[in-house]
Amino acid sequence: MRIGTVALTVRDLDAVSRFYQQVIGLTPVESRPGLARLGVGETVLLELRHDPAAPVASPRAARLFHTAFLVPSRTGLAQWLLHAAELGVPLQGASDHLVSEAIYLADPEGNGIEVYWDRPSETWTWRDGMVEMATLALDLDGLAATARTRDWSGLPSGSCIGHVHLQVGALEPAEGFYAGLLGLEVVCRYPGATFLGSGGYHHHIGTNIWNSSGAPVRTGPTTGLADVEIVTDAGTLDTVRSRLSPEQSTELGQTRLPLRDPWGTSVTLVAG
Repeated sequence: MRIGTVALTVRDLDAVSRFYQQVIGLTPVESRPGLARLGVGETVLLELRHDPAAPVASPRAARLFHTAFLVPSRTGLAQWLLHAAELGVPLQGASDHLVSEAIYLADPEGNGIEVYWDRPSETWTWRDGMVEMATLALDLDGLAATARTRDWSGLPSGSCIGHVHLQVGALEPAEGFYAGLLGLEVVCRYPGATFLGSGGYHHHIGTNIWNSSGAPVRTGPTTGLADVEIVTDAGTLDTVRSRLSPEQSTELGQTRLPLRDPWGTSVTLVAG
């Protein structure tokens, strides 16, 4: 499994779209009234859905914690960092997670963003099926010094959404959905958080209760996360479908399977 397209509901489509193009480095792939689809090359990573009347999501709700844009190299992350510094973009944090180095910020409507690169997977430490991760201070000056040029022309080829981190109301039912139903593997337990991955990756989905413990089910659309697309193969899609109750299931052979997690967050499995 891997993350495909993340969809956000936004109030100011022009401002948010401009931010992801100018700051993050995405390029337009498709545009029509009320919708902007942005990505790298022809690959759509982010879909922005315009709803100027959408209520603003509560910081304590079950919602997006961050969308994590993965760049292929440390040099690429360093060049992005210099680009963000030249624009004067405020950062919210920077961490060395042992498996990766990450920089955090938010878009104009408060949606969390991570830009990161992965250290080579052979350097990751695994014990009993769990990967070692930590939150250490990141040496931003040392990272910036690795940039080969200050020229910036957007996210480099091969960039993708490496993972999506969610705020949830409780960790156990989140694990029941993302591991028990979808089949992701729990790869790390952290105070107040669980990380789940596929194929030996350090995580494709993160869940935490740091701000949202006890959050109720969504009662209607709000700003922020509208859908997370998870790309898998047709066999896995049918396996997940077989675990659903008859009223939840869809016909075999369909290439998209729309689901909702225990808090009403939309997750769509796609065969691809």
